[in-house]
Amino acid sequence: MRHDANGNVTEIGARTRTIPPALRRALQHRDQGCRFPGCGLPFIQGHHIQHWANGGPTTLSNLASLCRRHHRAVHEDGYQIDREPDGTLTFRRPDGRRLPMAPSAVPVAGRAVQALRARHEFDGVHIDARTSMPGWLGERLDVGWAIDVLHPLATG
Repeated sequence: MRHDANGNVTEIGARTRTIPPALRRALQHRDQGCRFPGCGLPFIQGHHIQHWANGGPTTLSNLASLCRRHHRAVHEDGYQIDREPDGTLTFRRPDGRRLPMAPSAVPVAGRAVQALRARHEFDGVHIDARTSMPGWLGERLDVGWAIDVLHPLATG
C-alpha cells in the first residue's frame, strides 16, 4: 500500500498478475462497471493498462474494469487504453484515433414495458412472436433494389 501525508491509502497493489480479492473489490468500487465509452456493464474483468508482461504492475492505478467484449477488443482487436496524469482514461481505436467519451445507457424506468405496450396498443401496433420474422421465401437479395429503397440519395 502507498499512503499520502495524512495516512490515507492512495495505492494498493499485488506482486502477481492475478488481481487479489481486496484489490478487485477496490477496482469494482472505483469503476462501477466497464469503463469502455458508452458501456458500463456491471460484469467486469480487470485489465492491466500497461500489460503485466511488459512490466505493468498489478496496482489500482494500472487497472481498468472492462466487460468481456471490450477486454477482448483491447487485447485482440487493437483498441488501446491510456491513463492520463489526472487519472482519467483515454480510449483509442485501432488506427490511433481517440474514442469520444460517451455516457452509459440511461436506466429504464420501472414500468417502461407496460408504457411501451400501452403506446403500441394506442397506435394499433401488434407485436407477437412472428413480428420479427422475415416475409421472404429465401430468394437472393436484390442489392440494387435494397440500396434504392434504403438510401434514396443513391438513385441519381
